Amino acid sequence: MRNDLPVSAIPMTHAASVPPRPVVEVDRIAHAFGRHTVIDGLSFSLTAGTIACLLGPSGCGKTTVLRAIAGFETLRAGEIRIDGEVVSSAGSGLPPEHRRIGMVFQDYALFPHLTIADNVGFGLIGTHRTQRDARVREMLALVGLHDAGNRYPHELSGGQQQRVALARALAPRPALLLLDEPFSNLDIDLRERLGQEVRDILRAQGTTAILVTHDQHEAFAMADEIGVMHGGRIEQWGDAHTLYHQPATRFVAGFIGQGVLLRGRVRKRAIALAIGTLPWRNALALADGTEVDVLIRPDDLVHDAAGPLRGRVLDKAFRGASILYTLQLDDGSRVLALVPSHHDLPPGSTLGLRVEADDVIAFEAGALSRSSTL
Repeated sequence: MRNDLPVSAIPMTHAASVPPRPVVEVDRIAHAFGRHTVIDGLSFSLTAGTIACLLGPSGCGKTTVLRAIAGFETLRAGEIRIDGEVVSSAGSGLPPEHRRIGMVFQDYALFPHLTIADNVGFGLIGTHRTQRDARVREMLALVGLHDAGNRYPHELSGGQQQRVALARALAPRPALLLLDEPFSNLDIDLRERLGQEVRDILRAQGTTAILVTHDQHEAFAMADEIGVMHGGRIEQWGDAHTLYHQPATRFVAGFIGQGVLLRGRVRKRAIALAIGTLPWRNALALADGTEVDVLIRPDDLVHDAAGPLRGRVLDKAFRGASILYTLQLDDGSRVLALVPSHHDLPPGSTLGLRVEADDVIAFEAGALSRSSTL
């Protein structure tokens, strides 16, 4: 069980004198498949209307957390509470259908033999027909498919089918919505557009939701709060800006965005490294001469023909408005630089640079986890 997580790993969703009651509380949960631990002492809580994301690589345990919240996996330790009610504890829990949870799956999971209207109304069994039909019409209008009720799933595109899956999940007015890699089967452009549409729909409905994805762009586009997972634990919890500019661990620094770690040494109130000497507000926390690894993002290096640095172009990736260059410095170090695309240079060319790094992130050399900026 991990007890040394940064305070940000157990988030306070809203700052207030009297904190609002959480809709969902995940309290030190653990789960294993045989001897293999998949979730290890994981905690977070969300208040009403928050869209959160569990972000991490394959195998980090994020989908298992979602399945545990939904009631598809039994906990080995800890508790899960929804609206204050314990729905899961070690070895026991409420059945999924009693948890007031909606779920949107990666493969849509629509019933092919039912019309779109019947798919959306599937979770409204027991509701009066008039109320059911009204709710179905409301949900189809909400997702922009008001005229698709009499059609069948195979007659719709992938993006439309995912909208139907969302409408079906929202129709019973769940306390919590879970989205399991919901856009991974869609092409990149549609994924981004649909992600923004779903975010707007959830916010308009005031829905509390948890998204699981390995795609950081998807997480940034949709979520208010993001928990970066690794090895069954939350490495850091925060908004996109905090995760990018203030990563708490080496894993978060490497997983979020792009960048390289350059070796440097603490020199009084600064760090000396291959790209120059950078002022560092935390330098006094370490002894003079201490070796550190400094995170340098592509946007920390600015193209400047008269700049003090020179980088030889090893590789480049065209990004439309910009080009991501891989550069080799005079001492052999490699860095990344994001440059406007009208500066199109072939491999072997030399690029002038200057450093503009507002947030210096450094890790003591050999330290496995925490950033020295925190």
